[in-house]
Amino acid sequence: MVPVTTTPYEQAGPHPALVGRKVTLRPGRPGDAPKLRAILAEPSVSRWWAEPDPVEVIEEELRGDDSAVLLVVEIDGKVAGGIQYDEENDPMYRHAGIDIYLGGRFQGRGAGTEAVRLLAGFLFEQRGHHRITIDPAAANEPAIRCYAKVGFRPVGVLRQYERGPDGTFHDGLLMDLLRDELTPSP
Repeated sequence: MVPVTTTPYEQAGPHPALVGRKVTLRPGRPGDAPKLRAILAEPSVSRWWAEPDPVEVIEEELRGDDSAVLLVVEIDGKVAGGIQYDEENDPMYRHAGIDIYLGGRFQGRGAGTEAVRLLAGFLFEQRGHHRITIDPAAANEPAIRCYAKVGFRPVGVLRQYERGPDGTFHDGLLMDLLRDELTPSP
């Protein structure tokens, strides 16, 4: 018999429940997918995320797979949005990437900053990453400010990175965060 060993990040589990002052990040529950789809369809979100996937696809994303996990962002007991991460587990390139969306009524209140900080802390401390990336649209200034508050720094512009809802390609901004650059909660 061969003993099985796991690394600390494998022991942590991919679907955490993380609680902050304003937000809770939690695994999905039955009924969350239609709420997330409605948020993705809001103009302030769809401007950056395009046409939302069908509810069935969002349900699948909430279940997660080996490398990508979607968590629900909850504020005052209400579904406020989603935050997701994916992991590159090749030891040569090991890192995580994250993305977030919040409904319009939850934007501009510090909830996004707290959610990103909570997830980054989890990815560093529990999943063993040393670097995290995020890639907002280069024109999404509120998102870029949010990520900078957590410690993310611009790496470079990704030219004609993604097709927008208008059918044309738009630039993205690659940002990254190293473990010792994560800013503490205020």
